Amino acid sequence: MLNKKFLTMGFITTAAALSLLYSTSLFATTPQKPTNEESRLQALAKFTKVLGIVEQYNVDDVTLQELIDKSLQGLMTNLDAHSTFLNKKSFDSLKVQTDGEFGGLGITVGMKDGALTVIAPIEGTPADKAGLKAEDIILKINNKSTLNMTIDDAVNLMRGKVGTPIDITIVRKNEAKPLHVHIIRGNIKIQSVYTKQISDNILYIRVTSFDKKVVEGVKKAINKFKNKDKGIVLDLRNNPGGLLDQAVGLVDLFVDKGPIVSQKGRTESENKVYSATSSATITHMPMVVLINGGSASASEIVTGALQDHKRAVVVGKKSFGKGSVQVILPISEDEAIKLTIARYYLPSGRTIQAVGVTPDIQVEAGEVKTEDNEFMIKEADLKKHLEKELQKDSGKAVTKDTEKEPKDQIITTEQLHKDLQLKEAVDIIKALIITQG
Repeated sequence: MLNKKFLTMGFITTAAALSLLYSTSLFATTPQKPTNEESRLQALAKFTKVLGIVEQYNVDDVTLQELIDKSLQGLMTNLDAHSTFLNKKSFDSLKVQTDGEFGGLGITVGMKDGALTVIAPIEGTPADKAGLKAEDIILKINNKSTLNMTIDDAVNLMRGKVGTPIDITIVRKNEAKPLHVHIIRGNIKIQSVYTKQISDNILYIRVTSFDKKVVEGVKKAINKFKNKDKGIVLDLRNNPGGLLDQAVGLVDLFVDKGPIVSQKGRTESENKVYSATSSATITHMPMVVLINGGSASASEIVTGALQDHKRAVVVGKKSFGKGSVQVILPISEDEAIKLTIARYYLPSGRTIQAVGVTPDIQVEAGEVKTEDNEFMIKEADLKKHLEKELQKDSGKAVTKDTEKEPKDQIITTEQLHKDLQLKEAVDIIKALIITQG
């Protein structure tokens, strides 16, 4: 009712203003550009007029409130892939995700080249155990096409009661047909930091996501082996990101001065620079950082900052390219908008958004396959190609083709030889230890 009243009053005010403008223009000798306020009124008048026409003549009966919600959704999703309007159902779902326990798959998703894409499965979750991989394109969720689906709608479809099943159809690079994945939803409990030893003097640290315990966990591991180890391999592969303060804090453990990341938005209040402090730095050991297409957001900030400061050698494949800042802004008790307010910039001034971080040394994961196949396509052809796959979908079931990394404290030579990226990282660290030691 309040919305309707506001819109009606706005229309009357706008109509009066337009009438005044038209009357004035009859006597004007020189056309004048409308002021900013007049332009706003004209735009609001156009919007209100279209709402009225649709409400009156649309073939289906649609209420004004429904039209407003659809308009807001269209407005937000057309700004960028991460902005959205959260109605009561979506807003409640977000609150459950951040404040309570929920059932899910354990994957982070994003929009890449217009397609719903897995950024990374979280280690140990149902999605990880079912064999989903970074850069898998989600074609269907429970037989519902994801084309033109928002990220939030997709997340809401995948989330559900613990123990309930869900079927995902994916398109994977170098696979001839779409793959069907059957997953049972579970509670998502994440261990964010794993540490192991490689050889006698290399500390391997794997960070799977940036929760509130990352800096504490990494700091504890480094201090424990500080007198033994001479080099560090920081593995951020398939790390979808998380808390900004943890990313900044992690870099601060290795860099003693200079900017780590800056945040720049439209308003000056959103502009911030996060810098390193010498008091937080605990080691200057040579480092290698491992990344891939599943490394996003906070993990890209860490990688890019260490690379710009020439503090680490980056090995692997180009990262995902998620370098924007979103905030949740309530517009009522039950509704809100998620809006992109800023972008992150690395110490050198370069952006992450839609670009990612390029490794110093690019290394494929496992065997390198070079043969052509029908999924080696240009970005411009992606949507058309996915539409074709929806029509001919007769995919096979996916199986986990790699064993989970054991949780013991030592990475053996045999395990090392199964991971080409990690082996390259270890070879580089050994060389750095010799040259810098």
